[in-house]
Amino acid sequence: MKVYCVGGAVRDELLGLPVKDRDYVVVGATPEEMVKRGYKPVGREFPVFLHPGTHEEYALARTERKVARGYHGFEFRAAPDVTLEQDLERRDLTINAIARDEDGTLVDPYHGAADLKAGVLRHVSAAFAEDPVRILRVARFTARFGFEIAPQTRALMRQMVAAGEADALVPERVWQEFARGLMEVRPSCMFHVLCDCGALARVAPELGELCASPEIAVEVFDALDAAAEAKCSLETRFAVLARNLVPLAVEALCGRLKVPAACRDLALLAARHRNTILDGIELDAEALLELLDAADAWRRPDRFGQLVTAVLIDAPAVVPARERIERALAAAAAVDAGKIARAAGAPEAIRKRVRDARLDAICKALDQ
Repeated sequence: MKVYCVGGAVRDELLGLPVKDRDYVVVGATPEEMVKRGYKPVGREFPVFLHPGTHEEYALARTERKVARGYHGFEFRAAPDVTLEQDLERRDLTINAIARDEDGTLVDPYHGAADLKAGVLRHVSAAFAEDPVRILRVARFTARFGFEIAPQTRALMRQMVAAGEADALVPERVWQEFARGLMEVRPSCMFHVLCDCGALARVAPELGELCASPEIAVEVFDALDAAAEAKCSLETRFAVLARNLVPLAVEALCGRLKVPAACRDLALLAARHRNTILDGIELDAEALLELLDAADAWRRPDRFGQLVTAVLIDAPAVVPARERIERALAAAAAVDAGKIARAAGAPEAIRKRVRDARLDAICKALDQ
């Protein structure tokens, strides 16, 4: 029985990056032997075990065979005679097919270290084409590392999309990869790649149509990278991505991908109010109050701040608009709505008095 550290941990060590999780491959063992050594079985589709002390994952070396469409359609074989090289061969990219043995020696049969040094994402074998999730992963890795995709790999991704493999991706997995890609250093790279290979139009047609316009695509992608540089939240970055869509398209996109409510709601607000916020310097007190009401800025001031950021992140020329909107919010929020509500009167009359007080506060703030 031999144990090797594999995959992302080895890759990130070679890149000088911090390692969060380590995965291991065990060669020459059976599930029974692993259990006898105290490892806890947790794998559903193939034998994976948790170390009794560290709780890190140890998987038996395995091969896989495509038996159905999509990324679930695999048959796995894990046995003591499966070699490390065979296990590594089924991995997606050469940079993820590097192992390190217990003595620290690298095992790199597919030259992943050289591709790391050159900054290239290259598929290990033709088996890459059997798993459509790998299209999303390659795109996400470009956003993380800024690496180039090998021409052969880029061509293979296009072939996979043309063959309908991307159509087999389940919404939850698409969103998972989108969310991770959006939080990378250069999220625009992910969407550039997905546009280039045709996958974006298949898994998120609303975004695919949006990016069909080079001018709009450049604007959106530049804004995404600006949001990443500002270390904005996932909700804000997704709102940047969706802000140029019409609200119905945002609803369709979020419904298809099962986007979490917080991301969906902010994206909808950005789509509905983008033009109003961009014109913020021209808005009078009445229009500003309508914007604050529509975005529920009173109960969700933090979300409103994210909304303004999502719209204006790449528009330094409209800083005065942001300042005007924020001044209006601060003034109106200072109104003691609770005190007004405690006064006698019908609910409709109370709501009008609160609104009038907020409008008056905004007018005074803008005149200063």
